Amino acid sequence: MKLAVVGGGSTYTPELIDGFARLRDVLPLEELVLVDPAADRLELVGGLARRIFAKQGHPGTISWTDDLDAGVDGADAVLLQLRVGGQAARNQDETWPLECGCVGQETTGAGGLAKALRTVPVVLDIAERVRRRNPDAWIVDFTNPVGIVTRALLTAGHRAVGLCNVAIGFQRKFAKLLGVDPGEVTLEHVGLNHLTWERAVRVGGTDGEDVLPKLLAEHGEAIAEDLRMPRTLVSRLGVVPSYYLRYYYQHDAVVRELRSKPSRAAEVAAIERELLEMYGDPALDEKPELLGKRGGAFYSEAAVDLTSSLLGDTGEVRIVNTFNKGTLPFLPDDAVIEVPAAVNAQGAKPLPVRPLEPLFAGLVANVTAYERLALEAALKGGRERVFQALLSHPLIGQIEYAEKLTDDLIAHNREHLAWA
Repeated sequence: MKLAVVGGGSTYTPELIDGFARLRDVLPLEELVLVDPAADRLELVGGLARRIFAKQGHPGTISWTDDLDAGVDGADAVLLQLRVGGQAARNQDETWPLECGCVGQETTGAGGLAKALRTVPVVLDIAERVRRRNPDAWIVDFTNPVGIVTRALLTAGHRAVGLCNVAIGFQRKFAKLLGVDPGEVTLEHVGLNHLTWERAVRVGGTDGEDVLPKLLAEHGEAIAEDLRMPRTLVSRLGVVPSYYLRYYYQHDAVVRELRSKPSRAAEVAAIERELLEMYGDPALDEKPELLGKRGGAFYSEAAVDLTSSLLGDTGEVRIVNTFNKGTLPFLPDDAVIEVPAAVNAQGAKPLPVRPLEPLFAGLVANVTAYERLALEAALKGGRERVFQALLSHPLIGQIEYAEKLTDDLIAHNREHLAWA
């Protein structure tokens, strides 16, 4: 079995490598290729990756290259974890929207749209080159904004599934609070990428007892603190929203917070510099503790689980991003949703979902419409399409903001937009 990781020079990668090494019985890799245009980073990350495999006794080979076509040739699956424009572009995404009093964030709002416009054309080019080399290869997308990028891939006919670590993060946290093995915890996770709610937490399988009321009663304060949301809100909702709902439920407070401190991109850039220095130490043969501050917790386990289901044709249930196909009847079939799905060699088939409450369904419908307009802007370009996407977004929605943010987005991303 051969896997390729596009964006393999990312400081995230040792987290992925550690998971591959620990879970080799689940995903028996023979060959892993890291692909990245940054040759200097590849040397550092690739060297550490080999040492992690060696320490844990993994028999697979690890190589790296800046040649995409060579790297994906013969791959059974290709994992995408790239960031077009790097942390510098992310820093812009997180700062210029604040000038309008709008959230600056890399996956939603104006910053998220900017990232989508930069990313979708690049990802589609990569996917087409993968298809030419191996039409049967699966593409696992971890590249943000996952919902829009996955919709672009699926609409273009690629064998793709979107992946996020939010659900597995909740599963692990809830299991710890309950004192049970994570494998015993099943989530009723529903929504869009970075716009989801946990409506039930079952122990002992899909027919097990829903312990969410117990979790909220006994651990509501800790859960709310982890989400950085008021305990009263979580109690009133009766569900556990994803952290990203802060940007909607507490928009103005988040803007004030973001204006008062350095951007997350600046923090991550500093962490990355330290990590890369550590990766260069030939004595380091495990992922450093500092990597936990970089983000992406449990990404490796989620990636192993999903890839093993796709390549092993297991039919196991994974929480993924895939076409709606009637699962949420108020959305188009070609919307991309994030829900539990049975995953096998044919792809991901969403499981039935209870009707979504109006409080959540309204926001899901609104953001789905935005994502459709965002994808059209990414595929076809043009100032008017960018403006319409911004005007439709629930975090913007005003003409004067949409006009200014359109001009700012284009000005800050002109080198990445072929039509600008």
